[in-house]
Amino acid sequence: MTTAIYRCWAEIDRGALQHNAAVVRERIGSAELLAVVKADAYGHGMIGVAQALVDDAQLFGVANLEEAIALRNEVSHPIIILGPALPEERSTIMERGFIPSISTFAEAQDFSQLAGYAAILINFKIDTGMGRMGVPEPDAVAVFKRISALPNIKIHSISTHLPVSNEDAEYTRDELLRFGQDVKKLRAEIPGDYKAHVLQSAGVLAFNEQIFDIVRAGIVLYGISPLPEFQKLLKPVMTWKTRIALVRDMPKGSSISYGRTFITPRKMRIATLSAGYADGYPRHLSNRDAAVLVRGQRCPLLGRVTMDLIMIDVSKIENVHVGDEVVLMGRDANEEISCAELADRAGTITWEIITRIGSRVRRVYV
Repeated sequence: MTTAIYRCWAEIDRGALQHNAAVVRERIGSAELLAVVKADAYGHGMIGVAQALVDDAQLFGVANLEEAIALRNEVSHPIIILGPALPEERSTIMERGFIPSISTFAEAQDFSQLAGYAAILINFKIDTGMGRMGVPEPDAVAVFKRISALPNIKIHSISTHLPVSNEDAEYTRDELLRFGQDVKKLRAEIPGDYKAHVLQSAGVLAFNEQIFDIVRAGIVLYGISPLPEFQKLLKPVMTWKTRIALVRDMPKGSSISYGRTFITPRKMRIATLSAGYADGYPRHLSNRDAAVLVRGQRCPLLGRVTMDLIMIDVSKIENVHVGDEVVLMGRDANEEISCAELADRAGTITWEIITRIGSRVRRVYV
């Protein structure tokens, strides 16, 4: 099967993935790289991405057990489940050798009882400000002592998460200082060979003075910087494309799409594209001066995004034909529609743009 028959697809550049992994490696020295491939590798296809990064990463990170099982069929690396496990999932996590993230003594106690005579590795999470997971920082030492004393529990790592690393540098530096102090306290009280990790993509780029033992690289691997000043270091991995399904000459005064929010001010040549919000193209781009690329030229989006189709103005493009490729996100010749541009116009974040791209959008690895 070739891309010639795809209606909407995403080209995933393996070379760009490896380039971005090298950028991370250059900034983290000998620390281990935990490649975060949750949410279908941020919309890029978990299996294909993991295969491309198998020689660059020492560990992989997923959100839940279902993702971990799918990934285990493809890689032999350690897999950390970054989200909390449901009670019904814990026995499978133990049996399959995944590394769960633990936020409470009760979770660890349940894993200990399930493990029987076999030790299970865990990631002990401290909450230093995210408020989503982890033992509250003031209780971390006491809870860590209790968990470490449980039979069949072995600490793989201790970690936290940075909530404002792309917004508040002062808070982030203080948080990293506090986490470093927490790590020293824990290692003094309970010696061991466990590792520490905190830096994610923004941390790797802007706060890598203290790296710890592992870094969790996520969106940076996909060539999207959470901090605009570092974007030049990275190569975007995804080019999202669709095709022209219909071309029509519309007279002045024609209404376009639901709600009749766009009325043609003159005679216009309008192309209908095989992509809509069911593919993940944000409906919030409707009437927000969004554009796509046709033959390296920007063509405005007209009216509202519909479930399966969108309309664009191709009046200035010569010889437009049904079946022509259109770039929804990515580069074409000297023009580019970046993920950051789509996010800004849709009033959201880059993470949401790429992770919402639907399953009917084929991922093609190049």
